Amino acid sequence: MEVVAFVGPSGTGKSHRAIQVAYDNKCDAIIDDGILIKGSRILAGSTAKNEQNKIQAVKRAIFNKDEHAAEVRAALAKVIINRLLVIGTSDHMVDNICRRLELPQPVKTVYITDVATKLEIKQAKSTRMQQGRHEVPVPSVELKPRFNGYFADLPRNIFSLDRPFGGDGENSIVRPNFSFYGKLLIADSAIRDIVSIIIAEDECVERITEIKVRRRSDGSKGIVIYVEVIIYYGTKIMEVTQVFRRKIQDYVEMMTGLQVKTVTVAVRSLAIKDQKGE
Repeated sequence: MEVVAFVGPSGTGKSHRAIQVAYDNKCDAIIDDGILIKGSRILAGSTAKNEQNKIQAVKRAIFNKDEHAAEVRAALAKVIINRLLVIGTSDHMVDNICRRLELPQPVKTVYITDVATKLEIKQAKSTRMQQGRHEVPVPSVELKPRFNGYFADLPRNIFSLDRPFGGDGENSIVRPNFSFYGKLLIADSAIRDIVSIIIAEDECVERITEIKVRRRSDGSKGIVIYVEVIIYYGTKIMEVTQVFRRKIQDYVEMMTGLQVKTVTVAVRSLAIKDQKGE
């Protein structure tokens, strides 16, 4: 099986174009927001649009729960899929989905800017912000048993369940419950607490000297994390810092739903363990 990634920030119209992108790239199935879609049928999974808040929606979309990931892996093993389109808000998210579902890394990445104009992306973002409208690339009659939110539009063709991917595919327009809850703000101090707990629990760390969290200033979403530590002499510095970087990124994204752009772990100095305390 080959994987094609379709990447773009949230609300830029990926699901609206998913069927056409799948068709253009000869993909047999789609992974989008926690569900496996083949033709116009949901084969497995549960949609992230059904979650009660955005953090839970992100966790669902990246198959954070073992039973959810296992269900979709089992379904993938039962059907013949030559090419699979995996949709994500970033390259890192697609990598996480592939890892959780035990899929190969993408052979190709299609970005939303490759298939949509700046004006179209701007209009899609405006619709998401003002109306809370989300799209799912399956007919409403297929989604209804799995979704308890609000359907903004009725299906255009209730007899379209077995139609293959193509330019005339049908999407469902929905408003998840979390679209009505307003903004969710996560303070930098909460992120620093998460990082502090992750680092402090490792016995090779003598103490944490600094944690900085910075929001990207270039207009893109995501955060940058800087951690400075003192570790004990004898620790394999390269191995430990790589583990810290991966754990910080995984846990912060899992717990907050925020995208972590970069994690820097700096070793300020080395400490000698107190022999009497051993």
